[in-house]
Amino acid sequence: MAAKEAGHSFLARLGKTKLRPGGAEATNWLIEHAHITADTKVLEVACNMGTTSIMLAKKYGCSIKALDQSKSALEKAKVNIKNNGVDNLIELVHGSATKLPFEDESFDVVINEAMLTMLPTPTKAKALAEYFRVLRPGGVLLTHDVCLYVDNDEQRQKVINDMHDAINVPAQPLTVDEWKNLLKDNGFDPVIKQGAMTLMSPEGMIKDEGLDRALEIVHNGLKPENRAQFEHMANFFFDNAKTLGYVACCSKKPA
Repeated sequence: MAAKEAGHSFLARLGKTKLRPGGAEATNWLIEHAHITADTKVLEVACNMGTTSIMLAKKYGCSIKALDQSKSALEKAKVNIKNNGVDNLIELVHGSATKLPFEDESFDVVINEAMLTMLPTPTKAKALAEYFRVLRPGGVLLTHDVCLYVDNDEQRQKVINDMHDAINVPAQPLTVDEWKNLLKDNGFDPVIKQGAMTLMSPEGMIKDEGLDRALEIVHNGLKPENRAQFEHMANFFFDNAKTLGYVACCSKKPA
């Protein structure tokens, strides 16, 4: 493979706008459980291109802080936010999930999708402690991550190693029970939805992006300069359709 480009950056470059393991369906399920209104104070951690923040701002008119540690992602988000006419509602912030630059109990909702998966488990716990800190009592954390369906440690490690090779990111997914226990250990009361990985499945791409854009993504992926990585990623997710999925967790901070 010519380039070692992170999988999410690669798919974004091909034109994919929904970069979550469960796609828009999982994101929408989370948002429905948050009961957001115009008065809700929202923090999105790892906002990337700003897709979810923009959708929330347009739908609810709520105030959002959108944080990412990538300055290049924030530059793209800035353009997207302005183009969608919601720059009065979304404030972009450069910062880290493990040291949030906000006061205690500042937000009603914290959203963090497809990022905790990328962290080692001790760092996952640090991020969750920060989310707990900045949430108001009774507030909710919305997370959306990759989950493992595996029977033994050897199979688990093989799937993780193959994932690292396919997406060029040292992801550390957990089983559904491990995600649930991690959230409980950090003070949250989670409600969980799980399902099949839709990131690169034909059905998932059409549902998330529409037929025309899905065809455009595939066309871009099959260009000579992209084909090797595109096929490698697609084959990995196809081969692991029964060992990988998504988990969406709406986790309440006790009042």
